[in-house]
Amino acid sequence: MAKGKMVAVFYCQSCGYESSKWMGQCPGCRQWNTFVEETVSTTEMKSAAGMRKPIKEKAQPRVLSEITIKDEDKILTGIGELDRVLGGGIVQGSLTLVGGDPGIGKSTLLLQVCRNLADAGHKVLYISGEESGTQIKIRADRIGSFSNNMLLLCETSLDTIEEIIRRQKPEVVVIDSIQTMYNDSVSAAPGSVSQVRESTAVFLQLAKGLGVSIFIVGHVTKEGTVAGPRVLEHMVDAVLYFEGDRHASYRILRGVKNRFGSTNEIGVFEMEAAGLKEVMNPSEFMLSGKPEEASGSIVVCSMEGTRPMLIEIQALVCHTSFGIPRRQTIGTDFNRVNLLIAVLEKRLGLTLGNCDAYVNIAGGIRITEPAIDLGIAMAIVSSFKNKSIDNKMIAIGEVGLSGEVRAVSQIQARVQEAKKLGFTSCVIPAVCLESVKEIKGIKITGVKTVKDAMNLL
Repeated sequence: MAKGKMVAVFYCQSCGYESSKWMGQCPGCRQWNTFVEETVSTTEMKSAAGMRKPIKEKAQPRVLSEITIKDEDKILTGIGELDRVLGGGIVQGSLTLVGGDPGIGKSTLLLQVCRNLADAGHKVLYISGEESGTQIKIRADRIGSFSNNMLLLCETSLDTIEEIIRRQKPEVVVIDSIQTMYNDSVSAAPGSVSQVRESTAVFLQLAKGLGVSIFIVGHVTKEGTVAGPRVLEHMVDAVLYFEGDRHASYRILRGVKNRFGSTNEIGVFEMEAAGLKEVMNPSEFMLSGKPEEASGSIVVCSMEGTRPMLIEIQALVCHTSFGIPRRQTIGTDFNRVNLLIAVLEKRLGLTLGNCDAYVNIAGGIRITEPAIDLGIAMAIVSSFKNKSIDNKMIAIGEVGLSGEVRAVSQIQARVQEAKKLGFTSCVIPAVCLESVKEIKGIKITGVKTVKDAMNLL
């Protein structure tokens, strides 16, 4: 067989669009400066474009009404927070992508899942392309003992891995990581757009064809997205992101895509010497250490998927020593805070133009939901006037440009969560009062504008 000529091909890192020349803007996804150059063989290009696979004779359409769904189709991981994010457990034949910063705990979490599944009698195969068997054994000894149902393979060749999966027939497979996998039919280097895309396609066929549940670990870029083409996230069934500061003890597992459950669901973990430990009550965990009688501090409620979570917002406003005041945010949208400061200056007449303003979401979690607008505004005014807010008060509401306080979704669940944790006063939009009139044991105050809310300070 003649060897094909090597040619340069450009791929878009966002959507996988292929071009023979470099372009500033991708015609497929309209993103700028996303093309990268890779060298491929013309034989591979012809085989991919010209060869047509034979149609399987056994493949037949099925009547949709005859397909049944059983609870047994989901495998419980033994970690409640992970099962919540996955939508009730691992779906057989699913392909899940787990991304996160280096050292955040991706491999530790998946190793704990493998241990729980192996103890429950499920056959598990852990494939590592980054670490040796000795390195994995050292980390596994910190977690605990493993049963004989746990198999370990240190390999990067995709052909070898595919053969072993078909021969061993495990129920769950972990690939750590997808950027280290190497497909011999693709001449590009491991971790390139072509290799990541083709390797994921092979694992997708294995998951759907054999009914094997596969977890693939993906490295993230400095922007926080999974390295490689954006089409990778479209191919998988679920995308989970591990967030948090690796130097801190907390970790947050966020589901940004899930074909089997709610999106934007989160699970909270705490890193310990023996691995990751579940945080059963995230609201209480996030509010631990909250200062009392301190200005610029208030509690808000944000909905993460189906879970209400109480978060402390801290604001610090002080006169600036420079010509241009400084604005800084940690854990929330910077532009949203600037917008709220402009609303307070216009609607309340506050002179914040000569003040530095700092806003922090305590606990390290990132919240961008508009329902925390009222809390941010009240915290800024509290710090500006140096007046503390009642420790048992919680604020919920979205603030508009006219200074009005707008309604938010799932207000009943938010108020119930505040009541459960011992809060005695709740400030909500006036239009939501009818929805929570049946809730007793907590004082509920409705406000129409930010001015009404500031009168409560």
